[in-house]
Amino acid sequence: GALEAPADAAGSGVGDQGSHSPDHAGGALGAPADAAGSGVGGAEDFANRVRKNLKKLKKWVEKENITCYRIYDADLPDYALAVDLYEGFVHVREHERPETVDPLKAEKRLHGAIAALREILGVGAEQVFVKHRRRARGGTQYGKLGETREMRTVREGGLKFLVNPGDYFDTGLFLDHRPTRELLRSLARGVKFLNLFAYTGTASVYAAAGGAATTTTVDLSSTYLDWARRNMELNRYSGPRHRFVEADVLAWLRKERTKYGLIFLDPPTFSTSKSMAGTLDIQRDHVHLVRSAASLLDRGGVLVFSNNFKKFKMDVEALAPLQVEDVTTRTIPPDFARNLRVHHTFLIRES
Repeated sequence: GALEAPADAAGSGVGDQGSHSPDHAGGALGAPADAAGSGVGGAEDFANRVRKNLKKLKKWVEKENITCYRIYDADLPDYALAVDLYEGFVHVREHERPETVDPLKAEKRLHGAIAALREILGVGAEQVFVKHRRRARGGTQYGKLGETREMRTVREGGLKFLVNPGDYFDTGLFLDHRPTRELLRSLARGVKFLNLFAYTGTASVYAAAGGAATTTTVDLSSTYLDWARRNMELNRYSGPRHRFVEADVLAWLRKERTKYGLIFLDPPTFSTSKSMAGTLDIQRDHVHLVRSAASLLDRGGVLVFSNNFKKFKMDVEALAPLQVEDVTTRTIPPDFARNLRVHHTFLIRES
């Protein structure tokens, strides 16, 4: 069941928290220097599970031509990791360790797991990027860990995306949203598309590829907006039909007058920011946020609303007369089947 990291693997970073979850920031990163050597270092259970997962996903991956996907999702309690295989590299995220766990044992297990991954996937230590979860102290939406600024191009759905393996807790492409992006592409023909909390703009690329008349990409971060612009240009989408707006989404929604045929709203679960008034809490604020976004829908338009708060409950009654359709199960891909709450997705229309 060995598998080389596909040379042309498409990348996308994803959270077990799903999209831009700020409630954890990353810790140290980089490949542990002593993860070298052969043998799975006592991590036989982990190695066997990874091989089994790869075997199970093989047909799907080949049929759909998928090059970036999750190969292990905290399947075993002793190995609380999320492992994503990308084009030529492996992204490993360690979940926050409970305080009851012996740090030395945990470290040893992590190193054993990394040795196993290197052996199974045939990758060098420099191609394994490890991120550690720890509680964020308030603060930013997307944590920054490093300064390599190294961007790699990966492919997904016939499109190209820039990912950054080392500098952030996420790579820039959320893998769990692969079907959500396809859904947006299928709804985009001929309409004006609006992407709110756009992050690296991957949804805008899909909408443009689906024939959107225009795209408007809104995010508070100039770093991510620039990344979004580069993703669009990489796929030859540039010029006046494609607009990039650096703004606080809630404030911008109050002022915007254009109507859109398709809107993607994928806010963080929780965020605070100097340029945002107060905080955003998705459970508390979703009715206001969805109503504000839906007010910009064209007649017959669709709002695709997604979030990654595991315990999220949609207040359908408070949103009446808007029509709400839960399409979550349609938007969770096979490589995330272990975690059906990785995100929630809804189609919202005016009745």
